[in-house]
Amino acid sequence: MIVVENLHKHFGGFHAVDGASLSIETGSITGLIGPNGAGKTTLFNVIAGRLPPTSGRVTMDGEDITGLSPHELFNKGLLRTFQIAHEFGSMSVRENLMLVPPAQAGETLLNTWLRRKAIAAQERELARKADEVLEFLTISHLADEKASQISGGQKKLLELGRTMMVDAKIVFLDEVGAGVNRTLLNRIGDAIVRLNKERGYTFCVIEHDMDFIARLCDPVIVMAEGKVLAQGSAAHIMENTAVIEAYLGTGLKNKVTAEAAT
Repeated sequence: MIVVENLHKHFGGFHAVDGASLSIETGSITGLIGPNGAGKTTLFNVIAGRLPPTSGRVTMDGEDITGLSPHELFNKGLLRTFQIAHEFGSMSVRENLMLVPPAQAGETLLNTWLRRKAIAAQERELARKADEVLEFLTISHLADEKASQISGGQKKLLELGRTMMVDAKIVFLDEVGAGVNRTLLNRIGDAIVRLNKERGYTFCVIEHDMDFIARLCDPVIVMAEGKVLAQGSAAHIMENTAVIEAYLGTGLKNKVTAEAAT
């Protein structure tokens, strides 16, 4: 679905992404790992249109999408979430979901005068769809809560729910586990797997929790210093000497060695 070819993103003399090339297969849950500063989020931002590339090319389903704006990519079904959830805190959880679909009738002043019945009917349908999404994510009990009052993990579920309010093809998830307790992280993982298997979503996931990555992702892509260092299954990545030395560190190296010994 996504092909990245020799992508560069420079900030002055700093090469945040330095000739990265990778592909994300349709229907996969692809993991993207690497140390802080490896260029993962910058890569996401370039693919998702938040940053223009210095050079290189990105295609989606064979179409060149390099440099398209976020709203253009949104309309093509490419969405992303953020490490720090972005919610409208003063609005309810349900209302946060209802805001997502574009080109709603109530967005124009003239329609608020001339098409009140159409607006009301559309809002009822959006509320129904939002409630279906909340039920899917097992957070229906939060529907009327202000989004600012729910936990960090619940906000991550809400962000995932936003992608379900439109016809998403591929979703880029940036550190869904950051600040989330294990129970909620498991629920987020369950939702991602269900969306992948039942609704055909393709995902690319940045995450530092290797247990989470190993459970969900195949393949796993490793970045370091702006480049792709390795790609393969989670098991293969954890046995890759270059990855262990360059990224996973002596702690995991010793863990891998101990597990091999047992």
